[in-house]
Amino acid sequence: MKQDYNGLPAELKKKYDDLKNYLVSLGSVTVAFSAGVDSTFLLYAAKDALGDNVIAATAVSNFIPEREVEESEEISGKLGVKHIISRVDVDDIPRFAENPVDRCYHCKKFIFTGMKNIAVRENKGFVVDGSNADDVGDYRPGMRALAELEIKSPLKEVGLTKAEIRRLSECFGLPTWDKPSFACLASRIPYGSPISKEKLEKVEKAENLLLELGFKQFRVRLHGEVAKSKDAIARIELLPQDFERLMDPAIREKIYLSFKDYGFAYTALDLMGYRTGSLNETINKAKE
Repeated sequence: MKQDYNGLPAELKKKYDDLKNYLVSLGSVTVAFSAGVDSTFLLYAAKDALGDNVIAATAVSNFIPEREVEESEEISGKLGVKHIISRVDVDDIPRFAENPVDRCYHCKKFIFTGMKNIAVRENKGFVVDGSNADDVGDYRPGMRALAELEIKSPLKEVGLTKAEIRRLSECFGLPTWDKPSFACLASRIPYGSPISKEKLEKVEKAENLLLELGFKQFRVRLHGEVAKSKDAIARIELLPQDFERLMDPAIREKIYLSFKDYGFAYTALDLMGYRTGSLNETINKAKE
């Protein structure tokens, strides 16, 4: 599966060797697997380093798009790794529906407690996640939960950045090397605005439509209440180079009418374009 590994910079090859050595030192691992760029690369590296002493565990709930679940099954199968799916009801996650500014802390604490239980049951030592060196700095309350549960983050430990992970993934022929970044659907709803299964379903439908229309990197943020059609707003974040395409009359009308059917009274384009963590821009107001 490797493609021109020897052609990589020596520093990057060393980081990959360090990653494998770190994984070997853990003995056996349960990879928290979302089928994203980072967790897919980590699963590949764990298989490379540990052979059969690795399993993949995926939490499935309303805040995880169904397409991601299907990809996790497909990728783990191709890598020859045992894959365990854990069903999670959002109603069981403490404070999740309230959507406080530290929602991610409560969610990750619940999800990764379940992952640790799977690891014990399957006798696969440590739970590892795909946090990387770029994940340090932004507002990420979920990191506190990982620290409390002693979850290991091998990619971060050896200093691998997202760009380096993508380059290595391409070298190893992983299908996710150029996959757009997708966070859980709950991240589309502003802090303090209650989260419901209905809202998550509406966001998933809206984002699936954009995928079908050929857009790759985007977010659909939900503002207001879907149940109150006069209040519900879909704020689309696209890469600036995709703005012109969105303005095509046929595409614009398709999006507007479809979003209307999903329960959005208005559809807006964010002129700043796509960026990760845009809801954190109002974090200080949410804390007040």
